[in-house]
Amino acid sequence: MEKTPSGTAVGVDDPYEHAGLCDHLTDEGNCRYAFEHPEHDPEFARERREEEFRCPVADPDGDWEWSDCPHYRCRNRDRECIRCGLEERRMAHSDERPLLEEHHLSYAGGGETLSHEITVYLCRWCHAKVHKSWARIDDDVNPDPEAIAEAEGRRSKEQVETAFETAAERYEREK
Repeated sequence: MEKTPSGTAVGVDDPYEHAGLCDHLTDEGNCRYAFEHPEHDPEFARERREEEFRCPVADPDGDWEWSDCPHYRCRNRDRECIRCGLEERRMAHSDERPLLEEHHLSYAGGGETLSHEITVYLCRWCHAKVHKSWARIDDDVNPDPEAIAEAEGRRSKEQVETAFETAAERYEREK
């Protein structure tokens, strides 16, 4: 199983099995990175420009894999735990700790710098289990009871906030 630089498990054997499309890929199959940041990798940008910025991985005739691209990045945008399915319930204007945390699947090995960013969301409870045990991100599990209780508590607060209350009623209640 993949490990972090400090030696804790990340919950996968191959991060690319859990990665999706590159964040830099446009709907037209072009490489946004080469277009927007040519100064970061002039040779890569020049090659993409010569091919009208076509992404070599998205090219059906190409033989590149996501792992071949030097600028591949895939950050999961779904706001739910990929392990247990717990959905995020964010409280506006609150200092409460989020239910979901970003979990990195790709780490550099042997002192190398991180070349690809591959991240997914895990709830706090699954995140701890993955890093502190042999739990895997693709385990078929239900949300932890404590996680469900925390999410339901936030849901209750949301419902209270969406209930109509005049300013006068709120002011009277706060006295």
